[in-house]
Amino acid sequence: MSPTHDRLSAGREVVFAKEAKGLSWQQLADALDRSLVWTTSALLGQQPLDAEQAQKVGGLLGLDDDAVAALSLPPVRGEAAIDPTEPVTYRLHEALQVYGSALHELIREEFGDGIMSAIDFSLSFEREEDPKGDRVKLVWSGKFLPYKVF
Repeated sequence: MSPTHDRLSAGREVVFAKEAKGLSWQQLADALDRSLVWTTSALLGQQPLDAEQAQKVGGLLGLDDDAVAALSLPPVRGEAAIDPTEPVTYRLHEALQVYGSALHELIREEFGDGIMSAIDFSLSFEREEDPKGDRVKLVWSGKFLPYKVF
């Protein structure tokens, strides 16, 4: 019998079940004892979950065995995992198009020739109150990796 879910479809099942149960992403993160952003990414299919984590989430959300099994399949990352036309994704991409070169230059000036790792990486998210309208605050933290000279 072949599975009816892949990693990304299991993520969509998580979203539906989370909404139906009235749970928040933070409650799921607390249940897994992981950060909010990492947990959300993992449950959408872009980070690894072990069988125990998948079972815990599946129990909280009432997922069927096939969806639970799919949650511990290898993560799907990159273009296949996102909709580039989704407004938040599009605007983040736009911000990187506008500020990416400046960030590259600032990283190079501060650290030398290299990159910010997206592997040894963390990302935090919070709401920032502002009288002109609340703001979205993202803090990206990646290890600096110098280019190797050989």
